[in-house]
Amino acid sequence: MQLDANMRIQQSGDNNLNWYSPLEKPFHIAGFGWLHEERLYRRLPAKPDWKLPEAVDQLANCTAGGQIRFETDATSLSVKVKLSGAANMYHMPATGQCGFDCYIGSPGEQLYYGTTVYDHKLTEYEAVIYKDMAQESRIITLNFPLYQGVEEVWIGLDREAQIVPPPIYENSGKIIVYGTSITQGGCAARPGMAYTNILSRRINMEFLNLGFSGNGKGEPELAHILSEIPDPACLILDYEGNCGSTELLQITLPEFISIYRDKHPLTPILVISRITHAKEKFQAQMAQDRADRKQIQNRAVEQARELGDANIYFCDGSKLLGEEAHECTVDGSHPTDLGFLRMANGLTPVLQNILAD
Repeated sequence: MQLDANMRIQQSGDNNLNWYSPLEKPFHIAGFGWLHEERLYRRLPAKPDWKLPEAVDQLANCTAGGQIRFETDATSLSVKVKLSGAANMYHMPATGQCGFDCYIGSPGEQLYYGTTVYDHKLTEYEAVIYKDMAQESRIITLNFPLYQGVEEVWIGLDREAQIVPPPIYENSGKIIVYGTSITQGGCAARPGMAYTNILSRRINMEFLNLGFSGNGKGEPELAHILSEIPDPACLILDYEGNCGSTELLQITLPEFISIYRDKHPLTPILVISRITHAKEKFQAQMAQDRADRKQIQNRAVEQARELGDANIYFCDGSKLLGEEAHECTVDGSHPTDLGFLRMANGLTPVLQNILAD
């Protein structure tokens, strides 16, 4: 299928590319729940009905979980990116914070190809994903940066390239993941290694990453806003790490679930307790706090089930990283790519079983 003429943005004589906006068909953008109304690469509505905490409002501009999907026979693929800011994190590579990475393959068979290479001091860059490939059809998934905003992105393809829509999802349901910096993807080396993106390669559905670094605190306003997202297939709550105190978690979790249940009485809800932190081996109180909070979350789920909610589940996050959890983080809490892979490996069968019920 040929693109409409008004979709061809620019021709570049230097590299023989045409540049396209992924906001137009046949490209498909996933991971932004309000994109069709606002045409912004933003994870929450720009003008929500409920007042957002200021930090959450800012973090919603980070594009974690966003994906550009399409099929093409292009021999060359590049991107032009305009960021909201430069890379500035000491414990997370610029490739994960501000880069795009590329997977090739059909749903369930995607293989990593490469990551954008650019000067990390820049806020605008152009990067070659691949060039001089054979002219054959490939299904492309480009993962957005995890910890920075994207104001503009353009897709550069050789001028002879054909573009068609990507394969459709298994269904229209969305898997909504609310949580912390770990949910957002800190500190993955590249975007595709955030655990929500790994899960999206195994489960052919749209994932919405609503992790807010340091600010996934379970506020009721967020529960109301999340309940507005249509066609939810599952709500995952992974915010223990930002709850502030055991007492606050005990208050916010039942209320969050109750607010969501008012609009979605049958949507599966999965509550995940936090992963093990390395310092727990040396700080007994930290280990005790995690154990207490895990019990609170497990009990909240049990009580809901006792009251007739058969579609709520609990997952013990302390088991996801395995026996060598201390080897799976950058700073004792935020996972490395190994940590995220182990999280996804543990969550995959749990989520598949929930969706199959």
